[in-house]
Amino acid sequence: MKHPFAITLDSGSSLANLTGSWRTDRPVYVDRLPPCNHACPAGENIQAWLYHAESGDYESAWRALTQDNPMPAVMGRVCYQPCETACNRAKVDDAVGINSVERFLGDEAIKRGWRLTPPKAETGKRILVVGAGPSGLSAAYHLRRLGHTVVIYEAGPVAGGMMRFGIPKYRLPRDVLDAEIQHILDLGVELKVNSKVENIRDTMKAGGFDAAFLAVGAHIAKRANIPAGAAAKILDAVQVLRSMEGQEKPLFGRRVVVYGGGNTALDVARTAKRMGATEAIIVYRRTRERMPAHDFEVEEALEEGVMMRWLSTIKRMDEGVLTVEKMVLDDKGFPQPTGEFETLEADSLVLALGQDVDLSLLDGVPGLELKGGVAQVDTNMMTGYAGIFAGGDMVPSERTVTVGIGHGKKAARHIDAWLRGAVYAPPEKHELADFDKLNVWYYADASKTVRPTLDMARRKSTFEEVQKGLDESNALYEARRCLSCGNCFECDNCYGVCPDNAVIKLGPGNRFQFNYDYCKGCWLCEAECPCGAIKMVPETI
Repeated sequence: MKHPFAITLDSGSSLANLTGSWRTDRPVYVDRLPPCNHACPAGENIQAWLYHAESGDYESAWRALTQDNPMPAVMGRVCYQPCETACNRAKVDDAVGINSVERFLGDEAIKRGWRLTPPKAETGKRILVVGAGPSGLSAAYHLRRLGHTVVIYEAGPVAGGMMRFGIPKYRLPRDVLDAEIQHILDLGVELKVNSKVENIRDTMKAGGFDAAFLAVGAHIAKRANIPAGAAAKILDAVQVLRSMEGQEKPLFGRRVVVYGGGNTALDVARTAKRMGATEAIIVYRRTRERMPAHDFEVEEALEEGVMMRWLSTIKRMDEGVLTVEKMVLDDKGFPQPTGEFETLEADSLVLALGQDVDLSLLDGVPGLELKGGVAQVDTNMMTGYAGIFAGGDMVPSERTVTVGIGHGKKAARHIDAWLRGAVYAPPEKHELADFDKLNVWYYADASKTVRPTLDMARRKSTFEEVQKGLDESNALYEARRCLSCGNCFECDNCYGVCPDNAVIKLGPGNRFQFNYDYCKGCWLCEAECPCGAIKMVPETI
């Protein structure tokens, strides 16, 4: 409707459409990309599920979350929270406890027996997934939801991959892992354990598969050329953590040295302490600042009595003793030997120097490019052989559960498109909702809820979960700390501050629109929008 006093030109256009001195810019409602969403390797729409959670509708929140990630209870325990690192709220007080709320929703789904949404129709296509780790399970889930028949071949005796065999129980309880794997299998995904794929093309042909997704984890420990006496006891970290799932536990002795600086090294050292070692020492060539392990894990290890030997490298091991050389960092940050040696008593040495992937299943496949111990893929996650896709540890990437789950989702979309003779085109991303686009005065200070932890005595002697979850009241509080960066949440500020009654309410859930016949372009609405969902654009004729 036109303003009742709008002047009409001979052309029939109102002054609202001109670039006159009375309005040079007009407001428009926009949707900007929240930084948490942008930072999530799994591609979760974090802001969307937090919106449901803050209203107390936890099932809707879980369903919105599992559109992208079928394992929120796992992710809520093992993800390293890049979303929280990017969170705008951290510049106000503390980042929103996104990971804590995610865990709460995942645990709530397990407790209440919520089921994942099954496919609406069947496509008749058969997909082979090799590996039941995070990437393989994610791909299987998303492919199944798209209506494809999915069969997972897993070389091990049980699903989970490095989530089971590389992450200790004190970080990821196995009943939680098993419950979320079962959610995926309940959709009709077929799992074949103890089924190692020796040759991918032969397996695809024998099973009548139309495409394959390879998600073999990095289970082969890297070795180091350390001279050792006949009685020296040297173990590898992957085998140590894997053996914790069986009946025969590793025998460390009283004094354990772990060589390496990643999260796996810390996991082994903390496991050794729980197994009764009086000393667990990390030996690492660089300083703590250059350690690849995440800082909070280093802190937890130190709290549990794990000792650190920075700027040190192991030169030799004999029975009960290690020879260690001191190192210094050069001007480029690389460790250099000093020629200064000392000895360190140790009953066992565990090597935690990284892992490689077994690529033997790709032998003889034409067109494949293998480089740096991984398979090269294009932007569609497909290898050089048509119909064979790969992700997770098998491709160049950061090796985390979150990245693996994201790869599985991405690959599933590309596989689905390829099977239909199409190319998947991801939707265009909105501009980022930077902190300077917000008006944070609207929000009261509210510090982050710290997750409770197991008491120290039990942490050192049991494999009970160290970090506990939030209860419902705390999870609700954390969800409500979200600033809704870049997206209107209908606070009515624009409606209330507009001096010209130019803002029209469209009803709950439908947001607002501007009546430009009334609007004078005064910028008040943009200046008062707390979440940066209004943008002033130049007026045009």
